[in-house]
Amino acid sequence: QVQLVESGGGVVQPGGSLRLSCAVIGGPSTYNGVSWFRQAPGKEREGVSCISASDGSTYDTDSVKGRFTISRDNTRNTVYTVYLQMNGLKPEDTGTYYCAASAFSCRYFKDWGPSGTYDAWGQGSQVTVSS
Repeated sequence: QVQLVESGGGVVQPGGSLRLSCAVIGGPSTYNGVSWFRQAPGKEREGVSCISASDGSTYDTDSVKGRFTISRDNTRNTVYTVYLQMNGLKPEDTGTYYCAASAFSCRYFKDWGPSGTYDAWGQGSQVTVSS
């Protein structure tokens, strides 16, 4: 069964950068899309970005396009790492960020977002953007 272990996050001033990592343990055969979601206090969880294991294609939601970049490192056979590079951070980017794995491609993330069913979730990483 796939396991997701997150790292990164922290506190940064507006305009700053952070990078989140999601180690997907269990082999690429158990999933296809790896996505990032976030949830701010008192708000619903929202989708951020997705990357497909099959071809490396990506999808970003409008709120982060041009600022966030999702990428992957699939050079290790048993651990597949997905990164979320966040630049130009704004206070409204504050929240807990979660990665999630799905057997479906990023088309599923695009169509269903956080309402979809995902095979596994990371433990969450806190990102705080404040001056």
